[in-house]
Amino acid sequence: MAAVAVGAWLLLSVLVLAAWPRLNRQRAWRVAALLLTLAFSVAHQLVFRGLSGEAQIAFRYAENLAQGNGPVFNAGERVEGYTNFAWVVLLAWPRTLLGADVADTAVALGMLATCGSVLLAYFLVNSIVRLAAPDPADALPALGVAGAMLTAAASGLAAYGASGSETPLFLLLTLGVCTALVRRRPLVAGVLIAAAIMTRPDGMLVGIVAVIWLLFAAGRGRLTWWAPAGCGLGALVLLVPWVGWRVTYYGWFVPNVRAVRAPAAPADQLSDGWQYLTGFVVSHQAFLLLGVAAIAAIVHRRKDGEAADGEARAALWLLFTVAVVYLVAVTLRGGDAQPAWRLLAGVPVLFSIGAVAAYGARLLSQGIPSPRPRSRVRVVASVTVVVSGLSLLVSTTQESMLPAVRDWSARTAELAEMGSWLGERLPAGSVVSTYVNGALAYHAGIRIAVVDVRGRTDEHIARDGERAERSPDRLVASDYDYVVNVRRPAVAVAAEGYVDRQHCAADPAYAGRYNVATFQREGTARWATVYLRREQVGGLVAALDADPRFTYVPCPL
Repeated sequence: MAAVAVGAWLLLSVLVLAAWPRLNRQRAWRVAALLLTLAFSVAHQLVFRGLSGEAQIAFRYAENLAQGNGPVFNAGERVEGYTNFAWVVLLAWPRTLLGADVADTAVALGMLATCGSVLLAYFLVNSIVRLAAPDPADALPALGVAGAMLTAAASGLAAYGASGSETPLFLLLTLGVCTALVRRRPLVAGVLIAAAIMTRPDGMLVGIVAVIWLLFAAGRGRLTWWAPAGCGLGALVLLVPWVGWRVTYYGWFVPNVRAVRAPAAPADQLSDGWQYLTGFVVSHQAFLLLGVAAIAAIVHRRKDGEAADGEARAALWLLFTVAVVYLVAVTLRGGDAQPAWRLLAGVPVLFSIGAVAAYGARLLSQGIPSPRPRSRVRVVASVTVVVSGLSLLVSTTQESMLPAVRDWSARTAELAEMGSWLGERLPAGSVVSTYVNGALAYHAGIRIAVVDVRGRTDEHIARDGERAERSPDRLVASDYDYVVNVRRPAVAVAAEGYVDRQHCAADPAYAGRYNVATFQREGTARWATVYLRREQVGGLVAALDADPRFTYVPCPL
């Protein structure tokens, strides 16, 4: 698939370089370029294809919602172990109405949202450039194609396009907010801000920047004071009833998944965040350089007082401010444990859209003399081809990108296989405990109750459990006495997937009431180690050993 992505990039590059003047003059050429850009985006996403383990927590919530159990992880347990409500509901609808597989739906919607971001980048660039064009005929619509191509090439966005994660939808909503504001639709922007917050809590950052931007615009006289009021009203119409329902249904204002996280020491958190940021900067330096150059040009350009040009500059500041706020916020929170810089996936897109639009606005502004803007703008085509090519190279070779995503996907697939094994062989109502509950829990099915020993989907552990030393994702709560003696799992899974040799040592947390059982994955040198409730060992071994994929191998005495 990497070869297909490279081939699509080469075809698109040839088209953009050879037909740039036609892209400006003829709609048919732009449509052809956009279709090829979408094909490039799809191929780029499929290079990374593999389901995210964390995303499958939402899958299980969506499955329960579709089956009439409500948005819960285990039937009868109202625990808010997710932060992407809108994504859960969106996945549940096709399951309820059409019987569609939740995982397949998530992949399809994620890829569609990524392609939607590509198209929205095209319209957003052209909307900003049009603000600076004294004549609509001079708007240079080919610049939108450049913005779309750079968005399709963004590595982080492509990495999560087919992952089942809400990341592409969140970026699509963020771009939607920016587009609505640029086109003076504050009420629509408010509704989209609410949708973004319901998709991921980080949407609050987008909302804060948007409201401040509207207040500043109203203060400068570009908009009326009804604009920020309308934006706030559009957001509150959705957020107030949603928050009220959450608190009533789950009983807490702070979601369980947030309550379980223990804050690190400020110095450690900042150190983690700085390491996260520096890795991101090294891998995305081409996009960041475009953004820095554009910001520098805006700061140092001559102020000409033209209202249209002022609107274009304000729109550019909106994009760059959202991007910079994200960089700072994610650094301060300590980054993220998932590969490919998930939390910053939208930053290169915002920088590239802003950079292309800034260059076009500078050429067309009446305050910047330019005798041959159409010939000068050809440089955008060359830079777009180079930057997108470098990004594709980073996607396939940088160790934190494709290699890390493949390793992550392989571990997720192992847990999924273990989950289907347990779900198919254990009787309905059985309880399983695990350290990593996404893929395993979803594939075990909702007829099996799954206890997350780190508390993400268990209210008691998250809110009353003990806090231990930090882990990469800071899920550090635990209460093994509660797990063993109250939840009483029949099977405990202690490893994050298969291991390369037979492990017969007992985990101290389970040693008193559980026996170690090891199963070899048929046809491989890989092993699954589980702990079986002592009084149920005989029946559990027989049930699990009946699966032809796994062979029980007793531990030597």
